This record gives sequence, structure tokens and C-alpha cells, in this order.
Amino acid sequence: MKQELRLERVREYLKKNSLSGIIIPSNDPHFGEYIQDCYKIISWLSGFTGEAGTLAVTLDAAALWTDSRFFIQAERQLEGTGIVLKKLKTPDCETVEEWLKTRLPAGMGVCVDSDLYSLLSFRQLKKNLQPLELLPVTDPFKEIWSDRGEARAGKVRILGSDITGEDTLSKHSRIVNTLAQPTDFLYLLSSCDDIAWLCNIRGSDVDYNPVVLSYAAISKESVFLFAKRDSIPEDLVKTLCKNGVITKDYYSFESFISDYSTDIPRIAPADRLTLSKYMAATSKGAEFIPDSNRGGVIPMLKAVKNKKEIEGFRRAMLLDGVAWVKMWKWLDERLSQNRELPSEGDVSDKLSVMRAESQDYLGESFAPISAYGSNAAMPHYERDPENPVKLRRKSFLLVDTGAQYTFGTTDTTRTIALGELTQEERLDYTLVLRGMINLSRARFPQGTRGAQLDFLARGEICRNGKLYLHGTGHGIGHALCVHEGPQSIRMEENPVSLVPGMVLSNEPAVYVEGEYGIRTENTILCREWKSTAWGDFYDFETLTLVPVDKKAIDKEILGNEATDWLNSYHKYVREMLSPLLNDEERLWLAVKTADLD
Repeated sequence: MKQELRLERVREYLKKNSLSGIIIPSNDPHFGEYIQDCYKIISWLSGFTGEAGTLAVTLDAAALWTDSRFFIQAERQLEGTGIVLKKLKTPDCETVEEWLKTRLPAGMGVCVDSDLYSLLSFRQLKKNLQPLELLPVTDPFKEIWSDRGEARAGKVRILGSDITGEDTLSKHSRIVNTLAQPTDFLYLLSSCDDIAWLCNIRGSDVDYNPVVLSYAAISKESVFLFAKRDSIPEDLVKTLCKNGVITKDYYSFESFISDYSTDIPRIAPADRLTLSKYMAATSKGAEFIPDSNRGGVIPMLKAVKNKKEIEGFRRAMLLDGVAWVKMWKWLDERLSQNRELPSEGDVSDKLSVMRAESQDYLGESFAPISAYGSNAAMPHYERDPENPVKLRRKSFLLVDTGAQYTFGTTDTTRTIALGELTQEERLDYTLVLRGMINLSRARFPQGTRGAQLDFLARGEICRNGKLYLHGTGHGIGHALCVHEGPQSIRMEENPVSLVPGMVLSNEPAVYVEGEYGIRTENTILCREWKSTAWGDFYDFETLTLVPVDKKAIDKEILGNEATDWLNSYHKYVREMLSPLLNDEERLWLAVKTADLD
């Protein structure tokens, strides 16, 4: 098996360099969710293609850690490789450090690529691995992976203030004021989405996230942008310069931050700066000041959308809603006409085709999930194009997709009843819907954190003795990354309070392995509700404009308040989308969004 041969190459490297183990994360030097093929080292070594994982290899063993979204997928893909699956957040799951320490004698060396670990994570790992020795190395896979390939770079485009609502000069000023440094400084950025937001640029260098493979350095006076040579056309170089952005070559970043005036400090978030970049920044004696803000100062600024950005979200939701109606009508016709049913993948493909009817459609915002029956029990299911799964007139089809438009990003999940359902399926579907509605209706005081709201959604599933282990809500970027921080709605504590302007997902779920999965997801906007003698209160506006399937609802369990919310939501969806549809589509939508009695 090729995985065994590739693991053997890793072990040859370890022996050659007197090492006993290596730890490999699933990220690139920019810590983005999606990475280029040349950084998919875990996939190359193990066959596991999930986006999140850590692989540890010793001279005689290997193990992979991943979270609940990928448990079933990982079990299948690791079968026969000799790599042991470790399920995070489950009882008795040992950490990477514990696993290594039980297998290696004290003092043995374990290596990591210094450009794939942040300064913070490297220091924590080094401490937790004691008495083993953690050693940084420079890209070991240049030697191990012979046909690896190079990182690619597409053309950069610039968004105007008519879309972003703020130019780079203004954003730069806000960053400088937030940092409040008494003297000049050099603030270092590795996160491509932060850089895209700051410079109002977009690209196509990674799948789904419209970012440019880049670094940036910010002084009090300027922004220095480091991108691949020839990726920025000359006219855009001039436009960026007018906005205070000086462009430089991607590969000159380390020498720049090393040679730049060494009497001013380097500042960076320690969890977003790789060890190799930290060593370059301080190699000539410059002081390093860690940014105490989680992920740095930009994520919080970026998370709070301005009026133009919110307007862009609403425009994107209109276009997406129309595409969903066209796709769903097409699917319903095949279900009702006793015609051959499509495969699960055909459904998400059809939705992409419908989206592409808009000239503002730029592509999907994440890998589409279209999962039938037991496949939907895998939260991040990936279809096999070689073995398409045909739909049947029973159980559920779960469709989770999103799109990138010129002016906004979408993320929506609908679970569609294809025919006969069990009572348990109807119960779970209704409780998931109740959870989504409970969170949609929340009103809460200033200072509320996502963990304080999570059980509004999750609690309904717990009523049936079940639990989903992923978060209920993640931040969503504006014409940028569909998964964005620092805000979240999940069980785990996150110190970031929700504030008006933040856009999040609302996606409770339930998964029954081997049987079915159910998830209902809308995008919501935190907004001001009212001020009283007790302070300021916020609520959510639902941005998504897609019907909810009523066929699986148990009306008695849904209850009157949730029913009233659903009827009101469906009326709004109908009013917003109908003017953009033809007569047949309007009629279909009218039936789909009729009141639930």
C-alpha cells in the first residue's frame, strides 16, 4: 500500500537525522482552513482527506487525531494503513504528547516543521512533551515527498469601497489606534483572510476561500503586502499604492522582517505567527511583543460588519435563495413524477448550476455536502464520484452548501424528506428545527457570549437523549472565508462577546450513525434590539432566504411559538424571492412556504 511506503520514507528521514518521531498538523504557514495540495501532507501520508487533523509518526507506530466531524470518514480512510485513529473529545482519548511519551524514552527527539507551527503552539507543545525533546526543522517534506509540486498563485483583484464600505487607509488607521503603541512598530500578519480584509483584495489561491497567498507587515505609516511575483497586475499595484499599500515579493518576507529597522519592536499574535517567521523577525535582536488579542487585532475588527457589508450579505442571500428554489423545484418534480431519481451529488451540482446563472457568482464557499441516508450521519461527508449514491423515496437528503458572490458569502443547510419517515426521524427533525428557531428568537444583554446561548439550540436535541459534538454557530466572512472568528456559538467557553454586526451560522443537528443525519442551518446577524434601564439588549436577524421542509415536522412537538416563527419566516422568504422568480417557481414557492396549520 502506498501509505505504508510513504510512512517508511518518513521513518528513513527520522533515522537519518537521529530523530524518534514527527508531528504533522493539517495547516499551512498561513493557518487557513483550506490549503493547497502541496501542504496536504497528512492526506498524502495517510489517505485521510478531512480538513482537520494531526498525525504523529514514530519509528514503529502512527496515529491520527481528528474531531467528531470526521470520525466516520477517518475510520474508512485509515483502514488498512496501520495508522490508529484518535477521536478528540471522547473518553480516554490521549493527547498527541501523551501518546508519544508512552512510546519513546526520555530525551528522544521529536521534530516539527518550524513553518507549520505557530510560536504559541510550539512553546506549548515543547512544554507538554517533556521529557522528550522537541526540535524545529525546516520543511522535511522537501526531501520526503519527491513529487510534491509548488504553491500556485492566481491573479489578485481589488474590491471597491462600494462593496467593502471602508478603504485600506481607514482600516490601517483603526489598526494603529487599536494597537496604541507609543513608538513605531512592525506588525506582522500571516493570515491571508486578515490581509485580504485589510488591503481589500481577493484571490483564488486556495479552494473556496477567495484569498491571496500573502504576508503583510504594518508600520505606523504603511502597509507592506508580500504576494507572489506577477500575481498583482501593474495597474492594481498603483491602486494599492494610493491606498498606502507597498507591494513586495512573497518570498522576501523573512528577509524584510529580519532587516527592517531593528530598533523598533515586532508585534504579532503568537498563535498566528510561525516559529520560522518569529525567528526571522528577531534574528538581529529586534524586540518581540506578542499581540494579546485572540488571533490578533484584525479578526475582531473584521468580524463586525459595516452597513455596506451587511447590504452585500442580503444581496447574496437573495441570489442564493433563488438558486435554492430552482434546484429544489427540480428535485421535487423528479420525486413526484415517478422518474429516475438523481444521485446525491447531482443535487449539489444542480444548485451550483443554478447559482452560476448570476454573473456575481464566483464559486462555492466550501466543499458542498449532499448526503443521503446514512451518509448524512457524517457531518463533513465527501461523496465518491466513482460510486454515486442514488436517492430513494424514503429517509432524508441533507444538503449543506454555500456560495461566494461578488458582494457576500452564504452558508445554508436544509434536510429534505424524500418520502417515508420513521417516527424517530420525524421527532429528531422537529427537535433540530426547534433548536434552530430557539436560537433565532434569542434576545440577550450586552456582553453575552456564544457559550451562554448554545444550549438554546443544543438543548432540544438533548431532550431526546442525543447530542451533536460540533459547534452550533461559527462566524462568516464578508465575501471571504465562510468560517471566521473570533466569535462562535458552541459548548466550549469563548471569551468573545457577541456584538451587533457579527454574522454567524445557526446550525443544530443530530447524527445517527448508519441511519441518518439532520441539520438545519440559517445565517444570522447580531443586531441592536433595545435599551432599557437594565442596559442594552441584542437579538438576531435571519439573513438566509430558503424554505424549510415542512413534510417532516411533528406539529405538536414543534409547538405554537416555533410554528408562528416558521410561518412568519416563510412569509418573508416568499415576499423577498417571488419578484425574482417565474410564474411556475412562484407557485412552487407559495406551496412550500404556506402556513403550517
